[in-house]
Order: sequence, then structure tokens, then C-alpha cells
Amino acid sequence: PQKIQETVMVGLGLMTLVIGVDMALQSNNLLVVMGSVLFGGVLGEWWRIEARLEAIGQWLEARFGHLDTAAEGRSMTRAFVTSSLVFCVGPLSFLGAILDGLYGNYQPLALKSVLDGFASLAFGASLGPGVLFSAGAILVYQGGLSLLAMMFGASLGDITADTPAIVEMSATGGVLIMGIGLLLLDLKRVRVGNLLPALIIAPLVTVLLGWLDI
Repeated sequence: PQKIQETVMVGLGLMTLVIGVDMALQSNNLLVVMGSVLFGGVLGEWWRIEARLEAIGQWLEARFGHLDTAAEGRSMTRAFVTSSLVFCVGPLSFLGAILDGLYGNYQPLALKSVLDGFASLAFGASLGPGVLFSAGAILVYQGGLSLLAMMFGASLGDITADTPAIVEMSATGGVLIMGIGLLLLDLKRVRVGNLLPALIIAPLVTVLLGWLDI
């Protein structure tokens, strides 16, 4: 089982890396992506986002760590943080929540839920039951986005997967997913949580450049 878990983890890491590269290459302006990741990383380190996520994971581990009776070395903190980032960083997560809030179109979120369900089985087998608690993070993130879309929908205009701001946000998310892939492969300890502000910066910069006709 230990070797099987290690092999599954490597497979997950490789596929996560491939998905991230594919998403990042969809960018129409890699300078926007690069600037967003760099500036977002500075803000994330300043706000200590990763440390806060890990604190939540450690609290969950202290409360529910006894539930994981499988192989040694599995961390509920790592399971919670990694799975939360994987499930929340991506175009379907953002776009689906926005479309649900704006137009009541829940189909993208329904599709994402099915995909997340299958992915969580694989992550759960390797990382442990901490993956289950990522559902709370997903609920807060996607629910918050849907609520904001309902409140400020009129100012957002028509949003699709081809909207420039969504394209660049998705490409930036791809870079973050690449970081998660490196983490799963144990190649580099990437503090992906501290890069999360890049997902907000990228669409804002894209909209600003559009207004300036650049």
C-alpha cells in the first residue's frame, strides 16, 4: 500500500503539472500572468496566506487526526491545504460561481462538482481524510463569489470563458496549479497559498489594460 500510495501521488503530481502547463499556455499576454504572480506573491507573503491555511489544517488535524489510521507520514494539514488549492484554483471554480450568481446557470458548477468528486477519491487515497475538509473551503469560496456576482452583477457585463479577464485569470491559475504539481512530486516546496492574490490581480490588470486600449 505504501508504494501504491507513492505511485498514485506521483501520477497525480504529473497530471497536475500537465494541466497547469496547459492552462498557463492559454494566456494571450504572459506579461500579465508574470506580473500578477510576482506581485501577488509579494502580497501573499505579506498577508501570510499559506500560514493561515496551514493553521486551519493543523486545527483540523488536532481535532480529527485520529480518524486517519492509514500509513504513517500522512498529514491532514497537507491534505486540506493541497486539495483546497487544487479544487479552488481553476477556471470552472471561478466562472461557474459567477455564472450561477449572475444568471442562475448552475451547470458549470455541477460539472465541476462531478470532476472534483472523482479527483477527491484519488487525493483521498493518497493524502488521507483531510481532503474531505476542503469541501468547506470550496463552499466559502464559490458561495462568496456567487453572492458577489448577485450583488454586483450589473457592473460585470457578459462573462464567458473567452472573456479576456477570465482567460488571463485561468492562465495565472495554471501557474499556481503547476506549483501544486511540483509540491505533490516533492520537487519544490512551493507556497502556492501565498500566490493566490495573483488570481485577483490578473483579471483586474486585464480590465485596466482594456480600458486603456493597450
